[in-house]
Amino acid sequence: MNRYRTVLDELKRRPRTWLVTGCAGFIGSNLLETLLGLDQRVVGLDNFSTGFRRHLDEVQGRVSAAQWARFTFIEGDIQDASACRDALRPDGRPVMHVLHQAALGSVPRSIADPLATNATNVSGFLNLLVAVRDAGVESFVYAASSSTYGDHPALPKIEERIGRPLSPYAVTKVVNELYAEVFQATYGVSAIGLRYFNVFGRRQNPDGAYAAVIPKWAGAMLTDEVVHINGDGESSRDFCYIENAVQANLLAAMAPAASQGGVFNVAVGARTTLNQLFANIRDALAEQGVIYSRPPVYRDFRAGDVRHSLADIGKARAQLGFEPTHTLREGIRQAMPWYLTFFHSRGTTLTQHAETGHGHGT
Repeated sequence: MNRYRTVLDELKRRPRTWLVTGCAGFIGSNLLETLLGLDQRVVGLDNFSTGFRRHLDEVQGRVSAAQWARFTFIEGDIQDASACRDALRPDGRPVMHVLHQAALGSVPRSIADPLATNATNVSGFLNLLVAVRDAGVESFVYAASSSTYGDHPALPKIEERIGRPLSPYAVTKVVNELYAEVFQATYGVSAIGLRYFNVFGRRQNPDGAYAAVIPKWAGAMLTDEVVHINGDGESSRDFCYIENAVQANLLAAMAPAASQGGVFNVAVGARTTLNQLFANIRDALAEQGVIYSRPPVYRDFRAGDVRHSLADIGKARAQLGFEPTHTLREGIRQAMPWYLTFFHSRGTTLTQHAETGHGHGT
């Protein structure tokens, strides 16, 4: 039996109390759904700066009434130290495990507004870390980032070798790792950082200037708009489906003491160019009957972006028992129906359907 199955069985046998920060966001809401599905008690903290109430509504619709009753939501901001403290003991019962996903993501956003990114990602992170220390929780798992590798040219990316950060966002993620390491050494906080590599999947926001590439392109194809590719399309990334990220979080939270501390890459260990990604999304939508025939439009490289990214996941495999279950292609095939439903529910006129030749918006 693999390690993840063992962890899931253990959680079902003996439910815990969890805090998920950023629970109304993309990764946070998927963690919330999984934990409630395992009959865990979950406290969620979110200020809706980048998360959505509709994500919580969707989770409620996907779990039982009894499971939803185990969820306590607190609307608050990690920049508020008292909100962090309150979230760790909302009704007198202590939280055992913290999955910290709340952050201001996006390299371009950080370049446009470094102060806001620092306030949430550094000051907010420190507020929560202090609260975690004082509450004595069993484990603290936080969202780190592959942006930490910066300008280090070697591939694949190995946890112990990082370069200089290329954006304010990357700086904040480096600082998170430093604070976590210091709090572990100084106060005994059991902290594990997960360096996410381009996580994607259902409920990743397709709207706005800072949307990630997969939901942005899926939205453009579904609404018959032009897909813009930054650079020549040969930049590559290690895209990681959301189920793989959820697995990594639960494995890290329940890791044996010998594996506590440090950082781990969370990816699949495979490179995909942007040109290949374009074809994969187009083909997955074609399987849903959506035919997109426009060619991509190439434009300048984006400031702060790295040229290539590929993770070595050997450390996560060896120490956490991490084993990705979804490749990029499999993940996209699972994610596209959600985006089709999402845009259709908004009354958007969608790209022509293969069977009817007509849009299927309402």
